[in-house]
Amino acid sequence: MGHFVIARYKPFPGQEAALLSLVREHIPILKKEALVTNRIPYVMRASDGSLIEVFEWKSEKAIEQAHSNPRVLKMWEDFGAVCEFKPFSTLPEAKEMFPGFEPVDL
Repeated sequence: MGHFVIARYKPFPGQEAALLSLVREHIPILKKEALVTNRIPYVMRASDGSLIEVFEWKSEKAIEQAHSNPRVLKMWEDFGAVCEFKPFSTLPEAKEMFPGFEPVDL
């Protein structure tokens, strides 16, 4: 059974384009490693510039496998160079009943 996640990536100053490039590669890499489903991911931009990504892991086991996969670990290292991983709950929009975000085309 799949497992949906909501990821928040807050770009470091001047790293917005680099972050967007990494987000474009994120799901294709996870698919090559057979870790996510074929559901289309959603990417949005919050008012503070954070990118929000909603996607589906294949399973809890796939999440565990990602944490020891060299390609995934390298990708996460690349993300860490251009952004912070922040809790969704700290976004101003998260305090609203029905938060809205700007769509991002990949």
